[in-house]
Amino acid sequence: MRPANHPSVIELSKAYFEQQNQPCEALPSWHFCDNETDANDCLNLVLSGEKKATSPSLWWHKAKDIALPQVGDLNIITDWHGLAHCIVKTTKVSVVPFNQIDDAYAALEGEGDKSLAYWRQVHWSYYHRELADTKYAPCQDMPIVCEVFEVVFTREDK
Repeated sequence: MRPANHPSVIELSKAYFEQQNQPCEALPSWHFCDNETDANDCLNLVLSGEKKATSPSLWWHKAKDIALPQVGDLNIITDWHGLAHCIVKTTKVSVVPFNQIDDAYAALEGEGDKSLAYWRQVHWSYYHRELADTKYAPCQDMPIVCEVFEVVFTREDK
């Protein structure tokens, strides 16, 4: 998660709340993944409507002392460099063991060929990197935070 330090984050928040006729709030901003290529690829999948979910491990949340997402949360999604591109609203949150993620959820993630096999392969590698500096180690039944979201505002909506 990246702090709201890029001016575009504040600009996008202001534009969204003005459109909603509501007082402006500071929204959390972050990018996907742990490297520039994947972060920007996932952002583009969100913007195209293909990616509608994200899945950090529950252990990552615990290790970083980050609250779990809640239905109704608004978040600004940025590219790797912190430039704000869209606001998403959380529509569903569940905690599911890694080995119980299903085909339908893997397809919601929208990555690769959208198959469960692809999801497991890339996420297994990711969870090893995500948990590397924590007391946790990936295992088949580790809890995964399955967050489903929808895009509610983009830079083009300003």
